[in-house]
Amino acid sequence: MPASPFRYGVFVLTAAVFVWSGLAPKDRFTWFLEVLPAVIAAVLLIVTYKRFPLTDLAYLLIGVHISILCVGGHYTYAEVPLFDWIRDAFHQSRNNYDKVGHFAQGFIPALVVRELFIRRNVVPSAPWRNFLTVALCLAFSAGYEFFEWGVAVWTGEAADAFLGTQGYVWDTQSDMLYATAGAVLSLLLLSRAHDRQLAHLPEHASPAAR
Repeated sequence: MPASPFRYGVFVLTAAVFVWSGLAPKDRFTWFLEVLPAVIAAVLLIVTYKRFPLTDLAYLLIGVHISILCVGGHYTYAEVPLFDWIRDAFHQSRNNYDKVGHFAQGFIPALVVRELFIRRNVVPSAPWRNFLTVALCLAFSAGYEFFEWGVAVWTGEAADAFLGTQGYVWDTQSDMLYATAGAVLSLLLLSRAHDRQLAHLPEHASPAAR
């Protein structure tokens, strides 16, 4: 399937954010850790594009997710300027940009998982599909927390900016809660729009599977 102008636009804008994020980031090691998942995702999308292109909605959301990671990598999640201002203006105790990232960690993968389940007819039952989609997003979030923990143990103080707990004792648990909430809201808000786009895919979308 040839790339549409919309997809080219998403790619160019996302690539521009990625390049900007790598220009004099606050901490190069933290930047590398934060953008690594984005790079892996981008490589997978490029490699699989010809034989399994996703919907425009999925590509748009993935571009947004990569951009969120890049912004966090550039400034570190604890020091994103806009959320410093929000913290001060609303008398919050911490910079909460990391919660945006963890919400996106559920909201965006949920739609991608849903698309794979439908197009591959992995889970024909809609209720079970929704349940397993949320469960997978929660599992992914927990796996990422394990990854952060491993990096912290391996690198010591060098990983403080990557962890971004900012002294919040329930940071790990709240991260997973935000991801779960994001996955649930994604299914509630985007399923109909997603179905309309799936219906326009050539041979991949099967109305009966939905």
